[in-house]
Amino acid sequence: MNNMKKKISKIFLIVILGFSLPLLSAYTTANPRVLYRVYLHGESIGLIESKTELENYIDKKQKEIKERFDVSKVYLPEDLDIEKEITFDKDISSVKEIYNKIKDISPFTIKGYAITIGAVDSQAVDGTEVKGKKQTLYVLDKKVFKDAVDNVVHSFVSETDYENYANDTQAEIKDTGKRVDEIYIENKITISKKNIPVDKTIYQDTNSLSRYLMFGTTKDQQKYTVQSGDTIEQIAFNNKISTEEFLIANPEFSSANTLLYVGQTVTLGILKPQISVVEVDHVVFDEETNYQTETQYDNNKEVGYSQVTQAGVKGITRKTQKVKKINGATVSVTPVGSGEVLKEPINEIVVKGGKKSSYNGYGSVVATPGEWGWPATCSSISSPFGYRWGTLHDAIDIAGCGYGSNIFAAKDGIVVQSSYKYDNGEYVTVDHGNGYYTLYAHMVSGSRKVKVGDYVVKGQVIGSMGMTGAASGVHLHFAIWRGFPYRGGTPLNPLSFY
Repeated sequence: MNNMKKKISKIFLIVILGFSLPLLSAYTTANPRVLYRVYLHGESIGLIESKTELENYIDKKQKEIKERFDVSKVYLPEDLDIEKEITFDKDISSVKEIYNKIKDISPFTIKGYAITIGAVDSQAVDGTEVKGKKQTLYVLDKKVFKDAVDNVVHSFVSETDYENYANDTQAEIKDTGKRVDEIYIENKITISKKNIPVDKTIYQDTNSLSRYLMFGTTKDQQKYTVQSGDTIEQIAFNNKISTEEFLIANPEFSSANTLLYVGQTVTLGILKPQISVVEVDHVVFDEETNYQTETQYDNNKEVGYSQVTQAGVKGITRKTQKVKKINGATVSVTPVGSGEVLKEPINEIVVKGGKKSSYNGYGSVVATPGEWGWPATCSSISSPFGYRWGTLHDAIDIAGCGYGSNIFAAKDGIVVQSSYKYDNGEYVTVDHGNGYYTLYAHMVSGSRKVKVGDYVVKGQVIGSMGMTGAASGVHLHFAIWRGFPYRGGTPLNPLSFY
């Protein structure tokens, strides 16, 4: 029995030794190696012996990239990872094999700078909010970006104003004039050094980046050939851009009054600035103030009799304002103080015969020369009538009068709208006959002094200046239409009536 057990044990030992000897041989004859595993998009594409050898091979093979971007070295793709690995694996790829796997799949990189421009919300010409977008641009030289930004700033801020502000050499305001208080970029901008994939848009020169920052594209802008009788203002309006946009796109013209010649080629670029250049000005100016009209009645005179017994004379008030502009467009005008009266106005006195006037008792009456009366107590235009950035501003914005200042009917007529609308805010529309209408928007909530069906006279107070609806600051949106506003009518430039 004992002999049998010994035989069985011997057989088991032989079997065990038979299996273990090859394994022991494998572990004792093979040594692990330090290799490098290559991952593309997170997946392994092979093992190589040297990371440096692959980097040098890529750099050597990519002569076209070096010539295209004028660089001395090309680097690994952005999504290629190489990790050191200790392994018994003998399946090793050559750097050429790895190169061929990645060259048509993932772009190689070059050293440069990533510039992140933060988002800034803005308002469109019609007052609606436009959400800003965050974006990243790429350059090989930081100076290209700096010079491009300088070009944009100088497009919206005069070179003289910028230099005097930067060098602190602005002249002191003695009586009237302007001082630049601030010039800055509203966007948050960060610059970081990084390897840039060559399939990205990489700006190599100042001109192309300047064009993108101004127009939102590097494509050439539309061209126009000047025809007989053309003016800069007419060409701009007919092509849905402002005169200012025309001058920015054509810097060879010094002003809108520059004469053009037939056959001349000009650029028609609709601005879509990618950065917000802010200028804040301190402005002191003298403004004429309207006189009031006092109406006296002589019952001894026949109805229809009217005679001016004392001519009205406008006064003069020295006003100070803070004017904020973004990319050359005024976005807010804030009065500083109530102003200094330099000359008091002299009231006009009119004697009429017979019945009392049709004036219905709503506020004071302010007279202005001409058929159309000015609708506000100040005359600063923060946004003119016309196209800006491809959208028509169908009115003028009058600002700087102060919150709650009076708004006057521009002409006799019948009130056809007195309501609230999301964009106009509190507004009034008056029908003046002969197809003409005026619209007054952004009044102070609850300040409308007239209702539909009321008859108003020129100079009658119809409301107060505010910022209801789609308004970024206190102002009066004043429009004159031929035909009912937004119901088949045509907007007209109000300044052409004065």
